[in-house]
Amino acid sequence: MPELPDVTVYVEALRERLVGHRLIRAEIKSPFLLRSATPPLATAFGKTVCGVRRLGKQIAIGMEHDLWLVLHLKIAGRLHWRAANSKPTGRKLLAVFEFDGGSLSLTEAGTQHRASLQFVEGEGGLLSLDAGGLEPLEADLETFATTLRSSNHTLKRALTDPHILSGIGNAYSDEILHRARLSPIAMTQKLAPEEIQRLFEATRATLVEWTERLRVEASGGFPEKVTAFHSGMAVHGRYGEPCPRCGAKVQRIRHATNETNYCPRCQTGGRLLADRALSRLLHEDWPRTRDELEALKKR
Repeated sequence: MPELPDVTVYVEALRERLVGHRLIRAEIKSPFLLRSATPPLATAFGKTVCGVRRLGKQIAIGMEHDLWLVLHLKIAGRLHWRAANSKPTGRKLLAVFEFDGGSLSLTEAGTQHRASLQFVEGEGGLLSLDAGGLEPLEADLETFATTLRSSNHTLKRALTDPHILSGIGNAYSDEILHRARLSPIAMTQKLAPEEIQRLFEATRATLVEWTERLRVEASGGFPEKVTAFHSGMAVHGRYGEPCPRCGAKVQRIRHATNETNYCPRCQTGGRLLADRALSRLLHEDWPRTRDELEALKKR
């Protein structure tokens, strides 16, 4: 799922191409995409784009008369920009927005229809779509700590809960926790002050660093290769590969469609965190350390 760095780069690219241009028409090709009924989408036709902003992991395109097109890409949604008179095609195409300077298309891989479009009016309508989480790059340490401790959750959940922190998902939470040298299952209300400070600094550094990396990759063009997995990541998507800090093999916890990646040496004191699927299979034979896991593999 595109997260804060990815969405920020999308927003910057869209702002450059859309502000000051009129939306001529929009063609919705999937009945699952549009999630709002009023005002009717046709109200936006002929209106000029006034601004583009990030709303958590959503992209909000502001138009005349305080109208907003709000796109949530979810896991598999992606945006594509084409010059005027270039018609996008493909089975994965969900929508096409034709502007007087080019066309913006939305595609979604797979068949789960998670990507969404909302068309709302006014700042109130826009804010009704905001989960209300703290913006991590706008907060100071004290506010960050208070927000984190407001409920007792694992760090993985707290970082990815949009009601707690805005814009962070599965990928960058793994990178943040690795940089902070903290376990994904550590509880927020049990963190020492120095651990919260490490997490605060790691959150800011990770998000700023990856936003700049993605800007450089786009090189002024439209970001077409948006993915949750990047070769420069320390642990996310790198199960079984060596940790770039200590060399230990990256481990994982799988739950439903999500996967948490971590370094047991850097983050959990060498202890392996129980993966539910493997725990059910191995029962009491579940290894507790990296050495036990390696010995199990050699049997």
